[in-house]
Amino acid sequence: MSAQRVTAAVLIVGDEILSGRTQDINLSAIAKFLGVLGVEVAEARVVSDVHDDIVAALNALRTRWDYVITTGGIGPTHDDITADGVAAAFGVPLYEHPEIIALMLQRYQPSELNAARRRMARVPEGGELIKNPVQGPPGFTIGNVFVLAGVPSIMRGMLLDVGPRLKGGTVVLSRTVRVEGFGEGIIAAPLEATAKAYPEMSLGSYPFSSPDLYGSNLVLRARDPQELDRATADLIAALEAAEITGARVMEA
Repeated sequence: MSAQRVTAAVLIVGDEILSGRTQDINLSAIAKFLGVLGVEVAEARVVSDVHDDIVAALNALRTRWDYVITTGGIGPTHDDITADGVAAAFGVPLYEHPEIIALMLQRYQPSELNAARRRMARVPEGGELIKNPVQGPPGFTIGNVFVLAGVPSIMRGMLLDVGPRLKGGTVVLSRTVRVEGFGEGIIAAPLEATAKAYPEMSLGSYPFSSPDLYGSNLVLRARDPQELDRATADLIAALEAAEITGARVMEA
């Protein structure tokens, strides 16, 4: 069976990320979660809490990639406008989803369900809910877009309901060739030669250093395990031909 590539983009919404006040950890969690399913995160963007910016980014991503996952901007405050942006991108109105209102009434008295809290019940027309097993209202999905919370623990909980809805592809495999005692300036030529020989693969160099040791982890990624084996062997041979000794495979 031929390898199938299925892609996703991540759209992170929030001024707090761009200002540096909050450090994003959702992208890593999403990429790892999707990778197991054979869905490759091919692009990620961070946009501010500006309606037109959200709409433009979402339209660009959802037409290019198979799936888009957004995080952030679905809370109760005035700057939580991701739902507005998603609805505008799809050209549909927002409405208060009765299931979300019912869930809120399990937690709040009717008099406590103020306008701010009701904002979290808004879903684009035609959207479906994404379960939230942690706390608070659900997320939602429309088209190929999945809208999740920005709080990492809540976002990860919502991902559990997103996974079964995705059509996965061939899982990307990786190998790491570790080279110690040589800098990237020396490693670059054999690495480039291998990359040119395998243009469909991803090859990257990730240097490390400590007071006692330096070098690089050379990471090869492919969907075809046999091609990955060949490329790994060719890379080690190219390193040895360049008199770069001691290279070894660290993981399969």
